[in-house]
Amino acid sequence: MTTATTDLGRPDVHLHIGTERLAEGSAGTFEHVNPATGQVDKIIPLAGPAEVDRAVSVAAAAFATWKRTVPAERARLLNRLADLIDARTEDFARLGAMDNGTPMSGGAGGVGLSTSWIRYYAGWADKVTSEVTSTLTAGGDLGYTLRQPYGVIGIIITWNGPLISLAMKIPAAVAAGNTVVVKPSELTPFSGELFAELVAEAGFPPGVINILPGDAASGAALVEHPQVKKISFTGGPATASKILAACAPTMKPAVLELGGKSANIIFEDADLDAACGFGTIMSVGLLAGQGCAFPTRMLVQQSIYEEVVARVKAIAETIVVGDPFAPDTFTGPVVNQAAFERIQGAIAKAAQDGARLVTGGAPVQLDGDLAGGYYLQPTVFADVDPDSDLAQEEVFGPVLAIIPFRDEAHAIEIANNTRYGLSGYVNTKDIGRALRVAEELVTGEVKINGAASLVATRPFGGLGLSGLGKEGGRAGIEEYLFTKGVGIA
Repeated sequence: MTTATTDLGRPDVHLHIGTERLAEGSAGTFEHVNPATGQVDKIIPLAGPAEVDRAVSVAAAAFATWKRTVPAERARLLNRLADLIDARTEDFARLGAMDNGTPMSGGAGGVGLSTSWIRYYAGWADKVTSEVTSTLTAGGDLGYTLRQPYGVIGIIITWNGPLISLAMKIPAAVAAGNTVVVKPSELTPFSGELFAELVAEAGFPPGVINILPGDAASGAALVEHPQVKKISFTGGPATASKILAACAPTMKPAVLELGGKSANIIFEDADLDAACGFGTIMSVGLLAGQGCAFPTRMLVQQSIYEEVVARVKAIAETIVVGDPFAPDTFTGPVVNQAAFERIQGAIAKAAQDGARLVTGGAPVQLDGDLAGGYYLQPTVFADVDPDSDLAQEEVFGPVLAIIPFRDEAHAIEIANNTRYGLSGYVNTKDIGRALRVAEELVTGEVKINGAASLVATRPFGGLGLSGLGKEGGRAGIEEYLFTKGVGIA
């Protein structure tokens, strides 16, 4: 029996609107379930349309001043926020474990990644520049461009990375001069609570950053609000389709960071220790496989196929699944009962479709307080049909599909045989081949001989069912600015 998971107090969650810190919302409450135990551990207030409307009004009023706040001040406040978050690294790691079962053993690294994004966009605040343009008209017109903030940005984040999602979106938006209304997932409210408290401590003017947990109805109210000028969403394609439909009547723009079914291509000359290592750990270990960019399809050249399958099996069986507060745990529970049942359904369907179960495939039964938690074995299937559900549908759980290929052209064909287009991975010592394959993969990003990493300096985002727009790099801040052309006669 482990007491660390159940005895730590959960913080009270509030709706943060301007200077208000509300303990109740008009949409009622949500029973937050600790995924490590399967038991309700906190009652969460939910924002309704009334609170969304109030938050948007407050953000719109704040925008009038914030857009004229000197960039150096915006940068100072963002850097101050990053410092405060760094100082609370252990607290955020603990809250992440409470939110969705992310093991504390890896939580500190996620905090450092988040503050790197905040500091990166703090640096962009004073680097948004205009251009002087010339024309060839007889009158010799002179022109220039203005890069201007939209106004109020509606931000809706997912549950699998509550802190990093806040850090990828909010700093870019406010560095550009926008104000934001943020709806964290009701499944992961605790990280957002501390983040909101630190926003106030950092000294941001009231109304610049408003954070209010809510459900799908409050998200819809935020998307449809006429004073919200752009939406930034991280989640699944089904919800994203509804967002696009709601935005269509007014042509409201949106950034959509969605799912993936990324291929990890391993050629026969690859460093197998590295390729199999990160490919297995990321797909069936890290975050219990609940990551959009994870390499959930492993494409292996036929000459090394069985060797790779054996290596992957050995690695997967070393992954420690258990209490997110235990120091030796690498993989915690999946997020909730619905995910637990859905993933088991995908495993059963893969077996029915003829895939070979290499390892895993069942729940992990723990003792004591953890007996009701949502733990699954790291699961690996080989000989997966590229057209099967396991190869085509995002499982979002600790399940890896291994698929053989003949040659370079065959690997590219299989990799691109998907409706998703987020990430791709190429493992080979032949740099020419690596560059050719990277060019041919229909994805938003490609990593050559390495694992996925959310680097703030590099654009991240996909196409197809993986979404629209970019986060990270210069492209990330440009999503929150529109270009105005000015001509001088």
